[in-house]
Amino acid sequence: MRSIWKWLGLAGVAGVVAGGALVVRDQRKRRAYSADEVRARLHQRLAESDAESFQSKSGSATASTANKR
Repeated sequence: MRSIWKWLGLAGVAGVVAGGALVVRDQRKRRAYSADEVRARLHQRLAESDAESFQSKSGSATASTANKR
C-alpha cells in the first residue's frame, strides 16, 4: 500500500514540475518583445477599440440600450 502512495506522490511532483516549466516558457515568450513592439501593439489595440467604440455610439439606438442592460 505504501508503494502506491509513493508513486502517486512522485506523479504529483512531476505534474507540478511540468506546470512550472510551462509557466516559465510562457514568461519567456512575453519578455521576448522589445519595448517598442509592446508600445506599437498597445497603440494598435487602442486605435481598434476607439474605432469600435465610435461605431457602437454612432449605430442604432438598440446598440446603446444593449450596453445599459
